[in-house]
Amino acid sequence: MNPLLNLHTYGQSFWYDNIRRTFLQDGTVQQLIDNDGLRGMTSNPSIFEKAIGNSDDYDAQLRQLAAEGADVMTAYEAMAIADIQAACDLFAPLYTLSDRTDGFVSLEVSPYLAHDTEGTAVEAKRLFTAVSRPNLMIKIPATVEGIPAITDVIAAGINVNVTLMFNMPHYNAVAEAYIEGMTRWIDADGDPAQVASVASFFVSRVDTAVDNALADNHLDLLGKAAIANSRVVYQQFKNIFHGERFAALQAAGARRQRLLWASTSVKNRAYSDTRYIDELIGEETVNTIPPATIDAFRDHGHAASTLETAVADSYTILSDLAEAGIDLTAVTEQLQADGVASFSKAFDTLLAVIKEQLEIVK
Repeated sequence: MNPLLNLHTYGQSFWYDNIRRTFLQDGTVQQLIDNDGLRGMTSNPSIFEKAIGNSDDYDAQLRQLAAEGADVMTAYEAMAIADIQAACDLFAPLYTLSDRTDGFVSLEVSPYLAHDTEGTAVEAKRLFTAVSRPNLMIKIPATVEGIPAITDVIAAGINVNVTLMFNMPHYNAVAEAYIEGMTRWIDADGDPAQVASVASFFVSRVDTAVDNALADNHLDLLGKAAIANSRVVYQQFKNIFHGERFAALQAAGARRQRLLWASTSVKNRAYSDTRYIDELIGEETVNTIPPATIDAFRDHGHAASTLETAVADSYTILSDLAEAGIDLTAVTEQLQADGVASFSKAFDTLLAVIKEQLEIVK
């Protein structure tokens, strides 16, 4: 049986870490839904940069926008919103069938606002209104400034995909932001079943950074940090959302904020190309998977309940890393900063490409 279909058997939804207009129109995404059990989609500035900059999918709309005298940012939003709306419509039946648990499509606020609390909240609300689809999730980074924006946006009844989380402090802050936002939403007589959130915890980049920092006498720890880090955070998810901290909100109808595994393509060819799916399968989780990794897992992946295997070993690995001189908190804080910078750079490139193409089609 297709191992992608089996993921849902073990409580995990898989989402498509990609977007491109042709794929929305030619049946590619619909086939993933029908044949592989795809249950959602995510986007980010890097994905849009590749889609718009490396295809002719958007030429017709670019010509129209150029004729209307649209500026670069207006053109970007028009193209992105059109794709996100089309994707939301494709997933709308699943959104309904899953009782608003899956079928979400994510759109990121501008990475330029990663350190602007008010700007992030304002843009999140504006984008949610502009897309006008109930199964839209707004992506907000888990920066220090992003955390209060997450609370504000959840409190406004808007679905949030929190991105760029790399460590336990990030996760704890995000979970608290969700709980506070949901409390405010319910206190304002909002429908708790209307709001969903996922906490996107990045995986492969942790191994890359830690492996590069390990000394030669600790080679036994290569490739172990990311999965151990993720498994320990999952235990904290259970502590928070299956414990007293969330009990009253759950009784009122609030949904748990699921963990989402992000950055699950393998960067080191020495590792199995499906390891960040194989090793992180468990209840109430999502894995957002890029196209090549989807193909690999369909071909030779193995679906099984793995997220809670060797939990004690995961704590030991994190302890061993500390003894080996790895300050995981410092490493992962840098990864978050690098992630913000990377998305900003991709956004710079995207806007430059759109500017050039607008001038060409005039």
